[in-house]
Amino acid sequence: MTAETQPASQHGPAAAGPPILAVENLVKHFRIERGSTLHRENLALRAVDGVSFELHRGETLGIVGESGCGKSTLAQTLLRLDEPTAGHVYYNGEDVFAMSARRLREFRRAAQIIFQDPYEALNPKMTIGKIVEEPWNIHPGIVPRTDRRRRAGELLHRVGLRPEYMDRYPGQFSGGQRQRISVARALALSPAVLICDEPVSALDMPVQAQVLNLLQELQADLGLSYIFISHDLSVVRHIADRIAVMYLGRIVETGTWDQIFSRPAHPYTQALLSAVPGAEPGSRARRIVLEGDVASPIDIPPGCRFRSRCWKAESICAEQDPGLVDHLGDGQLSACHLAEAEHEPA
Repeated sequence: MTAETQPASQHGPAAAGPPILAVENLVKHFRIERGSTLHRENLALRAVDGVSFELHRGETLGIVGESGCGKSTLAQTLLRLDEPTAGHVYYNGEDVFAMSARRLREFRRAAQIIFQDPYEALNPKMTIGKIVEEPWNIHPGIVPRTDRRRRAGELLHRVGLRPEYMDRYPGQFSGGQRQRISVARALALSPAVLICDEPVSALDMPVQAQVLNLLQELQADLGLSYIFISHDLSVVRHIADRIAVMYLGRIVETGTWDQIFSRPAHPYTQALLSAVPGAEPGSRARRIVLEGDVASPIDIPPGCRFRSRCWKAESICAEQDPGLVDHLGDGQLSACHLAEAEHEPA
């Protein structure tokens, strides 16, 4: 990330009041079959396996983890694009999974998603003006048809694109510009929550910084709440107020930006941070290279699901599944029997 990236929003005031989104023990398992025709097994792929967190108004929660840990499945289940196996998601206190079709439609106006790949997220046969107008066709009562072109031009200008580009097609734009178009489309319904699913991972580093700055400006102006999903802590450190670290379908550590980057307590978080060049506020003395195999989400072993790669693992790690506990007494939660703070060097 370049030095031009704006400071992360965590320097602002702490979130207060009831959460806008509350997730309680969310589970999403996919049923799969394995074996021969005569000996079929019905198994569960545990993509999301008991996730809980809160998102407050105007804050950014970064969700970080390796590919395959369940981050994108989590994003889609939050919006009921995938139906959950168990658990609850509350939007302003109302259970999303108990909503009627009408209320779910209203919720999806308030909670929008920006996908990872701007090349696939936009219809190549539609002009960008029509792409930005499309949400108003689905929710026709928001903007009168006669005013949609003007409003679409305003949204494009809001995200840094010229309104005169409205009659061009997505293929005529760069990756960063296409992601700005995706942001404009998401803003068309005036959402309160944006779920950003790896929104900059397909972009090169200078363009990543530009898109992150845009998201921060929009948050400051519009009071948006973000769930920002990424595999890259060096990206998340520029935008998140709080961070949740996922591993094999679960959150294994959560805390404020300062807690996670200054004194990570879970070994997995420590390993992720050791790979971030010059992680603020100092640089780590050594790189932690994880060895061993990642457990399968189909066949998760008993005890700690990270223990096969953990250099600290002891017998208790194979015997007991650790819950999220405030080991350090400051609200930072870690799912590790042997959690201890790793401080930045002075």
